[in-house]
Amino acid sequence: MTEELKAKICEYLATHNYLNLATLSPQGRPMAHTMAYVSKDEIVYVATNKNTRKVQNILNNPYVAFTVDEDDPDWFDMQALQVEGKASIVTDETELREVGEIIAAKFPVTADMPPDPDTILIKIEPELVYYLDYSVEFGYRTSINF
Repeated sequence: MTEELKAKICEYLATHNYLNLATLSPQGRPMAHTMAYVSKDEIVYVATNKNTRKVQNILNNPYVAFTVDEDDPDWFDMQALQVEGKASIVTDETELREVGEIIAAKFPVTADMPPDPDTILIKIEPELVYYLDYSVEFGYRTSINF
């Protein structure tokens, strides 16, 4: 079941575009950020301006959470992910290039955007993932540690 669940989670991440990222301010106040993302297996990447509050929050406390879900009015078909993990700033040039190719393939509009020296890439490695699938039964949720 573990490998099957990991495969479902990776497939879910690969077939969705937006997540809701939660970070904590230095004062301990939660903040939520809606962001486009790409994934490579269970690893998630988001690009953002290096001067944003989310970046400052992550530099202060790398532990984050995010959800990926659907806007489906049928409660009995709801599927979603609830993820807890650790974020870091990507500095490795090879990884930056590889993820840049994934971003361009998933979001072709980015290929026409001029390079921005203030844009950085955040890598989120999951530690605990809850997989919700209400089509199994209402309220169904299972979890896995990565």
